[in-house]
Amino acid sequence: MLVNMNGILKDAVENNRIVAAFNVFGYEDAKAVIDAATECNAPVILMTNRDAVEYMDVRYFGRLFSEMARDAEVPVCIHLDHAKDFDIIVKAIMAGYTSVMYDGSQLPIEENIKNTKEVVKIAKPLGVSVEAEIGSVAYSDKNMNIKSIYTEPEEAEYFAKETRVDALAVAIGTLHRMQKQEANIQYDRLEKIIKLIDMPIVIHGSTGVKDEDLIRLRNYKVGKVNIGTALRMAFFEALKQEMEFNPEVFDRTKLFKKPMEEVKKVSIKKMELLGW
Repeated sequence: MLVNMNGILKDAVENNRIVAAFNVFGYEDAKAVIDAATECNAPVILMTNRDAVEYMDVRYFGRLFSEMARDAEVPVCIHLDHAKDFDIIVKAIMAGYTSVMYDGSQLPIEENIKNTKEVVKIAKPLGVSVEAEIGSVAYSDKNMNIKSIYTEPEEAEYFAKETRVDALAVAIGTLHRMQKQEANIQYDRLEKIIKLIDMPIVIHGSTGVKDEDLIRLRNYKVGKVNIGTALRMAFFEALKQEMEFNPEVFDRTKLFKKPMEEVKKVSIKKMELLGW
C-alpha cells in the first residue's frame, strides 16, 4: 500500500511507536525491508539518499519502489532524503515519490525557511509529505564538510510555524554513518523542542543510536528514525562471506540471497525496538 508520511507518523506518535525509515539502493534491500515490515505488521519508509541519486536516475528508483509499495500488504512510503536541488525534488515527485525532504540545514535559517516553503508549495497540493531539518546532523566522516549544529528549541518552533512541514528533523546528538551505537542523545534539548512544536520529530543517523535509546525515544514524539549504515553493513558482511564460501558462484541472484536475509533480520530488530 503506497502512502505518504502523514498518517503513519501521526499514528505512530499517538501510540508511542516510531516508523523506521531505511535507506535502500535497489530491489534486494527494498524487498528485504518490505518483507520485514510485513512480518512485523508495521508501516515502513523506503528512502533514497544522495549517494543513490548520484548512482542512478531517481525516476528509476521511483518507479521500482512505488510498484513494490503498491503490492505490499503494509503501508509503505517512498521518501527522497536530503534533497537540496528543486529539480531533483520535482523529478522524484513525478516519478512517484510520496514524500520528500528538503535539506537547507547548512543555510541561514531565513533562507532555509524560504526554500522549504517553496517545496511545501509544490509538494502538498499533490499529496506529497515534506520533511525539513533545523540544526544540522553532521557525518562521522569529517571529510564530508557538513557543519554540526545542535537544534535550538526556539528556532525549531519558529521554523515549524513558518514552514508548516509535516515532519521536522532535529540535531540532538546523532551523526550520519556511525558504525557503532555510540550516540549521546540530548534528551533535555529534545524535551524543550517537543514542548514547542506540534509535529512528528525525525532523528537522522539512527544506526548510531543505542537500543535502549530507540525504545526510550518512543515517548518523545519521535515519528521517524532514519537508518542506513546498519543495513549496508549487514548486506556487505553477508556478501563477503558468501563470496568467500562459494568462490565458484558468479550468479548474483544466488550471492544476494543471504545478504537479503541479513538485511531483513536487522530491519525486524530495529522495528521491534521501535514498538512494532
